[in-house]
Amino acid sequence: MKLTFETIELPTKHAFNIAREAAPRTRRSVLVRIEDRDGVEGWGEAPATPYYGETAETVTAIMPHLSAVAARAAGGDLFALERIETALERSIGRNPAARVAVSMALHDLLGKRLGVPIWKLWGLDPAEAPRSSFTIGIDQPEVMRQKVREAAGYDILKIKVGTPRDREVLQMIRDEAPEKTIRVDANTAWTAKEAIRRIPMLEEYGVEFVEQPLKPDDLEGLRLVRRRSRLPIIADESCEVAADVARLAGAVDGVNIKLAKCGSLREAVRIVHAARAHGMSVMIGCMVESTVGIAAAVQLAPLVDYADLDGAALLANDPFSGPGLADDGSLRFNDDPGLGVTRA
Repeated sequence: MKLTFETIELPTKHAFNIAREAAPRTRRSVLVRIEDRDGVEGWGEAPATPYYGETAETVTAIMPHLSAVAARAAGGDLFALERIETALERSIGRNPAARVAVSMALHDLLGKRLGVPIWKLWGLDPAEAPRSSFTIGIDQPEVMRQKVREAAGYDILKIKVGTPRDREVLQMIRDEAPEKTIRVDANTAWTAKEAIRRIPMLEEYGVEFVEQPLKPDDLEGLRLVRRRSRLPIIADESCEVAADVARLAGAVDGVNIKLAKCGSLREAVRIVHAARAHGMSVMIGCMVESTVGIAAAVQLAPLVDYADLDGAALLANDPFSGPGLADDGSLRFNDDPGLGVTRA
């Protein structure tokens, strides 16, 4: 196998700020290509996220090592995905965005060799995929109003909260979009007492659920909030891999999977099964990333209850086309093999 990679710049349409940080207007992902001996090529994306300890520079630095590990583990058989991904995880531990780019590329390559989309390899039905939300990042109220108007075609909005203006923002959104489903994401902004105090206000505005209200390791706080909240609580930053699910049982109502934090497509499926075993709902989300990364998440969307796959829709210029978010929030699946992604 031959592995190559390049850094790509992804400017966003608007600033995409969350409670814990003001984000840069241009994101940097690493595009990974794996080519087999017959010249068939698979693609993957590493949307490096500093919160999880990765940058485009750390991804490119580790990629030659991952290439060597994957080649040794494959032993000439690129269909040995479980063996390859296990070897990658054991060789470097975390580095999830770097590893998932290799995972995506291998699955894309396998699908192309077999001539079928990845969702079909998993035996899934696109008709069972939920509609995706569209996210409104934190900004000045009038800028957020404009974002809501631009998102008029989407039935579900996810609102970033965690500022003193939360009520003002939610009132504005209800004025602009009285019938839309609203979800909120605090991105670890609150303490348990703050969350308990704020959630009744969220109920007033018909919020469907609250994502990650507390710091990732505050499990006792999450249990308290869940007991006191009539709204479901979904864990994002608290749940990175399947092993996290059991410790979250009883503390949250559901978990949010992101490929760039769990490290592989196969680990994402393990999270689904672990969550179902504990009676939890499942969401699949994303980083701000191109269609390559979004297409990989779309392949698994029929397994989940909620989707938040708007990462490429937030971009000013996406260099790729393929599966992803349609203008009404439904998910476009591919009939082309693998990820079904091409250069735009």
